[in-house]
Amino acid sequence: MLLQGVSSGTGEILERCLEERLLITQQQVDSAASEFKQAKAMRTLRALKTISSEWEKVQEQKQVSEAINTAIAAITTASSAERLAALLRMIDPNQQQVLNWRQLAELAKNLQQQSQQISDPDSAAEVQMLSAGITAGLASWQRLEDHLVSWIYDQGQGKIGFEGSPEQRGPWALWAKQVKSPLPQSLFQALALNQPLSEWITQDLSMDLSSWVELTVVLQCLQRGLVSWCDKMVYDSKIGAKLSISTFLFFAVVWSHLANALHQKSASVGHERLINGCFQVCLQILRAFSHRPYFPLYGGVFANLNGKYLKDALDYLDQPLRQVEGTQEKARILTWLGYSLRAQGKYGRANDFHQQALEIARHAGDQICEIANFNHLSRICAAQRNYPEAINYSQRALMLSRQTGDKLGEANALTNLGYSEVFQAQQQGLVEAEVYERAIYYLEQGKQSLEKLGDRQSQALCLSSLGIAHVVIEQPQTAITYLEQGWQAAQFSGDLYLQGLNLAYLAQACYSTQNLEQAVYTGCLGAYFLEQIGSNDWRQPAGLLAILQGQLGMEAFQDLLVQQRSKVIPLIGVDGYEYIPQLLAKYRESI
Repeated sequence: MLLQGVSSGTGEILERCLEERLLITQQQVDSAASEFKQAKAMRTLRALKTISSEWEKVQEQKQVSEAINTAIAAITTASSAERLAALLRMIDPNQQQVLNWRQLAELAKNLQQQSQQISDPDSAAEVQMLSAGITAGLASWQRLEDHLVSWIYDQGQGKIGFEGSPEQRGPWALWAKQVKSPLPQSLFQALALNQPLSEWITQDLSMDLSSWVELTVVLQCLQRGLVSWCDKMVYDSKIGAKLSISTFLFFAVVWSHLANALHQKSASVGHERLINGCFQVCLQILRAFSHRPYFPLYGGVFANLNGKYLKDALDYLDQPLRQVEGTQEKARILTWLGYSLRAQGKYGRANDFHQQALEIARHAGDQICEIANFNHLSRICAAQRNYPEAINYSQRALMLSRQTGDKLGEANALTNLGYSEVFQAQQQGLVEAEVYERAIYYLEQGKQSLEKLGDRQSQALCLSSLGIAHVVIEQPQTAITYLEQGWQAAQFSGDLYLQGLNLAYLAQACYSTQNLEQAVYTGCLGAYFLEQIGSNDWRQPAGLLAILQGQLGMEAFQDLLVQQRSKVIPLIGVDGYEYIPQLLAKYRESI
């Protein structure tokens, strides 16, 4: 009835009239001279609100219908090579009108009907496969929905993660038991076992279009469902944000690995379409991630995930980014990747990423991102012992952050400035106490600001910098206090690089105080964490452990290591503990 009473093109007039009447009637309710007049006005107000609510529903349904019709037109008129890409654009969660699962089912139904009107048999068959893939994907999602987060509770205490084996933790083995379709089931089993996808793809798997659309829908539903669940963890929003970040990163990396595996297997026209589709979905995930308020401008890949799938993730994520024009989203993703590359010691590539991000952020007017990149460039220069340039970048970050009111950027800039000045003074052989006092004052300022802001990842970096500064000025006991706090903050944030860095210098400080047991304990953990993420910094704690081996003798050193076994295993597992002697042998061979 509402639609029948509204002529075409008069919807906006109706909305304005409703808005005016609602305002006037609300005023009548608030200023009524008697209870009778107030009751009459309230009845009118309720009726107007009902009409307004129904009109909003009508408009929403209209927008959904338009979105579905647009999607059908785009998919059916696209060329064979572009048809999958057209579908992926239409179901992109970054779209203004995001289709929910019921609307996706309606899209599949309409595509099936539309395929019967397509004269070209090949095109009709492709549209039918897309429709069947969406339908199968939604059916698989219905089987998985009740098991979306049950694995988190089943795996008990300990760190939540996606890696591991079926006997350890992660959702993949559980999810593989629920789905019936061969492709998703096989992929989940491979992920559960940490099997390289380049090996998995060589199996006798169905690579038809329908199967890959089903896989896309299933993974998209899982990723969006997990992020939504994590974002609603109101009892601990920080842990929820950390888990959301892990989810975004892991699914983006999986899609990048799928693209790489397909590329290695075949370069046929059909596979090229699937490869581009994998990159397209990966970019959609990263774009959605970059808009989140918890997007880590001062963190990277290794801040939230570990395991075999991230060893070369940066190379894979670099590929889809090359296809994107300079946008604010790209600047933020490049910033995040640059941090990760710096953690691996790839300073040249990290510098390139941050310089690109800096330029894009400037053009986009994203000053928060611009400040973050000044801070990251400062850290790269410090790592390369170019302390004057490190100070220059940190000062630029400090000035801009104070102009814009970016407290997190300011705290990081103070940390970088103090850190760089300590090392520059040491490089120049300066012994004046006031030089170091000023630098440490900057670090203390940064620490106080970060405590107020509650950013544990930046806190870990600041405390690490304070600890390292006191190692440099030969105050190991003070250094130990800061480094232990820095390690705790890094553990909370989940940043493996900062954990490893704090532990590496903590081992050095413990060695200076002749606390050899603690030096072995922290040195082993630091070397392991840093080597696992591909950071060259693992050599620093490994070198200290090699010195200890030489001073104590192999037998006495091994006794110390055995004594730390019960403390080490809860953090890196039995496999990690047993890998430490191999890691030290690797260091000795490389000397």
